[in-house]
Amino acid sequence: MTAMWIRQTYLKDICRIVNGLLKTALGPPPGSTTTLSAVQDITFRHESVKCLVGIIKSMGAWMDQQLKIGDSDLPKSFESDTSAESHSTPTAEDGTVPDCELHPEMNPELSDAATLEQRRAYKIELQKGVSLFNRKPSKGIEFLINTKKVGDAPEEVASFLKNNTTGLNETMIGDYLGEREEFSLRVMHAYVDSFNFKSMDFGAAIRFFLRGFRLPGEAQKIDRIMEKFAERYCKCNPNSFTSADTAYVLAYSVILLNTDAHNSMVKDKMTKSDFIRNNRGIDDGKDLPEEYLGALYDQIVKNEIKMNADSSVPQSKQANSLNKLLGLDGILNLVSWKQTEEKPLGANGLHIRHIQEQFKAKSGKSESVYHAVTDVAILRFMVEVCWGPMLAAFSVTLDQSDDRLATTQCLQGFRHAVHVTAVMGMQTQRDAFVTSVAKFTFLHCAADMKQKNVDAVKAIISIAIEDGNHLQEAWEHILTCLSRIEHLQLLGEGAPTDASFLSVSNTETDEKTPKSAGLQSLKKKGTLQNPAVMAVVRGGSYDSTTVGVNNSGLVTPDQINNFIANLNLLDQIGNFELNHVFAHSQRLNSEAIVAFVKALCKVAISELQSPTDPRVFSLTKLVEIAHYNMNRIRLVWSRMWNVLSDFFVSVGLSENLSVAIFVMDSLRQLAMKFLEREELANYNFQNEFLRPFVIVMEKSNSAEIRELIVRCISQMVLSRVSNVKSGWKSVFMVFTAAAADERKNIVLLAFETMEKIVREYFPHITETETTTFTDCVRCLITFTNSRFNSDVSLNAIAFLRFCAVKLAEGGLVCTDKSWDDSSSISIANKDDSDVQSFTDIDDHGSYWVPLLTGLSKLTSDSRLAIRKSSLEVLFNILKDHGHLFSRTFWIGVFSSVVLPIFNGVCEKRDMHIKDEQVSPTSKSPHPDGSMWDTETSAVAAQCLVDLFISFYNVLRPQLSNVVSILTGYLRSSVQGPASTGVAAMFRLTGELGSRLSEDEWREIFLALKEAATSTLPGFMKLLRTMDDIKVPDNSESYTNTETCSDHGLTNEDLEDDNLQTVAYVVSRMKSHIAVQLLIIQVISDMYKTHVQFLSAANINIIVEIFSSVASHAQQLNSETILQKKIQKACSILELSDPPMVHFENEAYQNFLNFLQDLVKNNPSVSEGMNLESLLVAVCEKILQIYLNCTDYHYVQQKSADMPVTHWILPLGSAKREELAARTPLLVSALKVLSGLEGDSFRKYTSSFFHLLVDLVRSEHSSGEVQLVLSNIFSSCIGPIIMQ
Repeated sequence: MTAMWIRQTYLKDICRIVNGLLKTALGPPPGSTTTLSAVQDITFRHESVKCLVGIIKSMGAWMDQQLKIGDSDLPKSFESDTSAESHSTPTAEDGTVPDCELHPEMNPELSDAATLEQRRAYKIELQKGVSLFNRKPSKGIEFLINTKKVGDAPEEVASFLKNNTTGLNETMIGDYLGEREEFSLRVMHAYVDSFNFKSMDFGAAIRFFLRGFRLPGEAQKIDRIMEKFAERYCKCNPNSFTSADTAYVLAYSVILLNTDAHNSMVKDKMTKSDFIRNNRGIDDGKDLPEEYLGALYDQIVKNEIKMNADSSVPQSKQANSLNKLLGLDGILNLVSWKQTEEKPLGANGLHIRHIQEQFKAKSGKSESVYHAVTDVAILRFMVEVCWGPMLAAFSVTLDQSDDRLATTQCLQGFRHAVHVTAVMGMQTQRDAFVTSVAKFTFLHCAADMKQKNVDAVKAIISIAIEDGNHLQEAWEHILTCLSRIEHLQLLGEGAPTDASFLSVSNTETDEKTPKSAGLQSLKKKGTLQNPAVMAVVRGGSYDSTTVGVNNSGLVTPDQINNFIANLNLLDQIGNFELNHVFAHSQRLNSEAIVAFVKALCKVAISELQSPTDPRVFSLTKLVEIAHYNMNRIRLVWSRMWNVLSDFFVSVGLSENLSVAIFVMDSLRQLAMKFLEREELANYNFQNEFLRPFVIVMEKSNSAEIRELIVRCISQMVLSRVSNVKSGWKSVFMVFTAAAADERKNIVLLAFETMEKIVREYFPHITETETTTFTDCVRCLITFTNSRFNSDVSLNAIAFLRFCAVKLAEGGLVCTDKSWDDSSSISIANKDDSDVQSFTDIDDHGSYWVPLLTGLSKLTSDSRLAIRKSSLEVLFNILKDHGHLFSRTFWIGVFSSVVLPIFNGVCEKRDMHIKDEQVSPTSKSPHPDGSMWDTETSAVAAQCLVDLFISFYNVLRPQLSNVVSILTGYLRSSVQGPASTGVAAMFRLTGELGSRLSEDEWREIFLALKEAATSTLPGFMKLLRTMDDIKVPDNSESYTNTETCSDHGLTNEDLEDDNLQTVAYVVSRMKSHIAVQLLIIQVISDMYKTHVQFLSAANINIIVEIFSSVASHAQQLNSETILQKKIQKACSILELSDPPMVHFENEAYQNFLNFLQDLVKNNPSVSEGMNLESLLVAVCEKILQIYLNCTDYHYVQQKSADMPVTHWILPLGSAKREELAARTPLLVSALKVLSGLEGDSFRKYTSSFFHLLVDLVRSEHSSGEVQLVLSNIFSSCIGPIIMQ
């Protein structure tokens, strides 16, 4: 058998020869008789096997020769260049063909095989589409378009339907053409438009049109088709009818006539006169010529309109024609021979030839096409024909025979078969041969091994070395065998199992048990006490991952002896042969090494996950081959590492702690070796290499594993710091995960390394990848959130400042771009339209973002020291390095870093104001624990103002936000934050007063007005809760517990609740009054300091604020019933009364002073706003309030023309005290009135004269009132009277 014979042999002959040899190799069937002796029978069998081996060997030799000769012309699937990154091996299963095969004219050497393969695949898919069309036309067309058998243009689909050379059902064609879907409709139009009816008689035209399909049964479908037909006919013959409507109606009449005339079910046939009568007036109201209609009638009646299907040849002949057209008859011949070749076996040659001739005659005289083998790809067809019989012959012979010569021949056959199928890319056949050899090793049941099984092991190793480039998935079977060999060798040597090292419980036992000395020790001690040996002796199935686990029962001495003897047989296979397979991995091509690594990972996982006997053999080999192949090109190594990385992650998360630790340590060893290689800038492979550490660190539930990873990373970084490039990203991700760990020792261990990196190796971080600076910053920010040790957090904050200094030293000046921070919070009281849309950021700006935002978020930390430290560091960084920021970037920093610091403060104040309206008793008078303390609030506000003043030119547009924050302090229900806000506001205006525009001043005063008035509704609603509360007198006893309510509450309980509510109201009143006084005080100070910069409009706002506060103060003091309740409660609770009188006095005093100053010093504004009359009105209000306190107003309620006699009783002590408190304000008002100019005093005298008279009649607590009154009457009123 030579290569020349292979090239000239027909596939059918190969098939017959192989099947004949198979039957000979298997021998006569059981129960049959034969004239051959036993020796002759065995000889025949062995020779048959030898012939089969010769055939497959010849195939392989010819294939190798062709591959070697045509190496430069081969498709990529047959190349074995180890430097290539990827190949595409076509297989019989996927039916794919390399690009070079699609154009045989470009490569004549491949044209024969490629054409056959292409035609066969083409016909299979075409027939599938036709079959689908004949069931569901739309689905069929969709399939044919998707598989490129038909173009997607309606014209191409229409041409396909019209030609109909593929066996399409004419009824289904008509049904599809009548569909109303858009694409079907376009196909129908294209179909009809493809006909040329020019100069054609109408009857002939419709007959010609309907020959390719059968009209559907649905009327609407027929209507659509005939409508288009009529339009097309008239377009081809424009002078035939008046309009297309005529042709449309006539077409229907012809169809009806055809059915009537040729349907046997119709008894009363239509006559010519009936036909003519039915078509009267159809030509736009006119009649068609009777001669024309009569001739048309005769044509239809005499010659029925038939579809092609009604008179076509049988389908089998159509198929034959198609086969001949496509050139597929040769392939079908081969298939037919496969199905019928069994029949002539055992007959003589003449009979065989006769049958062949008969079959050939039936199939067609000239349709069989035979091809001479000119290309290696044709070998695939031969192997497909004969691989099954060869596999059966080799397997049966190897299983049944112990003859060394026969088994050797079979193993050689297996080796050659694997070689051919592997190189040809025939996956199923290759795996079948490899699996069979692997099973014949009997490594899964070592007690039953024989020499032929050891030879099978050698064959497996030879296959791995010789055909490793083409084994792909079959590597898993080979590596499983190698794993089992190593296991048996260890048992034979008496070495302890890996499980003893991977199980804590077995450690002490192993230490106490001395190591056995090889087979002799195995024999003496008796292995019944060794579970691992017992499991191997029992054996198991080939597919079981753990041998003997599911088998139970005793092990007999014979089995032990057989096992020991078989271990001696395995001595023929040394460690060199095993290690050679792994060392040889360096020579595998790029595809093969990836497949090898995948298979080894699967075997390693099955070893490690064994419930009784976990092993690390394959794991150690993974580390070895990774080391062997580390010098491969980057693309190949990257593909290898993708597989290895998933493996290390999967096993690193194992529930078996010992296994996980072993795997992580193995990864560490590999990473140390890898970091010895230098990485160029802008590469990312170090990061990908260290990624398994990151994933396991983030997902592992074992503290031991997480601690081990931190130690591994620390060791690697500190020992290879100069080589770490892109790996910094993974390093910082590991430390970031460690910083958030729940174990204190892990956090401290990670920070210790992080501290050393930042202090000593900071230049290495940004040496090649500046983006790693951001990773470092994020890691430090995570450490600042550590709850285990404040020193760690404080040191991390200090390191952040150090990073900022390093960043600034690099001259990273931001360009004028906007900045995006997805975590930024909308600023309170700021329109959405004003919020920056940060979508772009330059490279330098991106380094500042995480550092500044991290510190910004840290200012809300619950720990005081951390809050203060982060605030100081943040604002110091901004003040020290803010000159590096561009204008736009500064605004972004301010909006997304600085302002969000105060959002929580303002929001909580607003929330407090809203909530107090609902449930006053549920709120504490103290600030929420999560809010800033007074000291932190003061520092934050001061820093904000300082920063804004320092960069006012850049941050000027942010004034509204700053003012909003400071007035947020004023809205606080606590005096401390309000004082902070007042001080900050005054400093802000004090520094910037001369630089503020009128609109900016207006914005400030409006914010203060809103702060003063926004709390009033909620506060008044709070006071209304006092209406339903009854406060007992001091003399009343509220300790009586005899009377109980319906709910079991005593009077004492109810009174205590009421008093607690009153106590809260009193506290809120005091805070509210203090805040209101602070607001008017800061407004007064701002006015005095910057009066020259204030416009009339802004002064008017100030007037409104003073008026609002004064009115509110008067309203509080008019609540006499409320005052009495509060006084009683304060007396009981031993609390000081709320300073409501003082509030009213201060409010009016400031208002009075403000108006007096305006009238006196700013006459132009005063006249324009008519402030003098307002000043007089305020004085009248002050006088009226004073008189109300003297109780004199009751007298004034009487009619003036009805004199009333009354007694003025002396005032009580409480009233005297109140009058004494109000006297200074009264005196100030009287002095203001007396200070009016003569004309002005005369103008307003009538409005307040009666009040002066009442003051004269009233009792006063101080003689100063009478003195001022005397002065008014003598110096002001007297001259008026004397005139």
